[in-house]
Amino acid sequence: MSIQIRRAIKEDCARLLELVQELAEYEKAPQEVTVTLDHFIESGFGKMPVWYGFVAEEDGIVKGFAIYYIRYSTWKGQRMYLEDILVTEQSRSKGIGKLLFDRLIEEAKERKFSGIVWQVLDWNEPAINFYKKYNAKFDDEWVNCSIEIS
Repeated sequence: MSIQIRRAIKEDCARLLELVQELAEYEKAPQEVTVTLDHFIESGFGKMPVWYGFVAEEDGIVKGFAIYYIRYSTWKGQRMYLEDILVTEQSRSKGIGKLLFDRLIEEAKERKFSGIVWQVLDWNEPAINFYKKYNAKFDDEWVNCSIEIS
């Protein structure tokens, strides 16, 4: 196994969106992916990028990714917000998720973020068990809120 973790580049975006769709299907919400490839590219590689990412590549094929952005906490300062981490189903159990997550931790330290935050669905036991290996704190106090703007 020759897994390479590297920064995502613009040319990865079409593959990343394929994996985003795989994630949405796993999370039972395939219809929720409405972002266009152009918007995705502009948001990550335009004049004012809002997301950053790493990919896990095996034999020249992207098998997983982690995308984050910078969140600001008035209490804690800059924090990494992990939007999504995914290893394609056929590549799981090879340690790719650990390689990606370890690279995120390294990035957070390099950028002097005060921490990493993310969400996980309460039924996603494999993900929850993965995060427990990092001694993640699970918060039952806060309720997620959102509105759609159209």
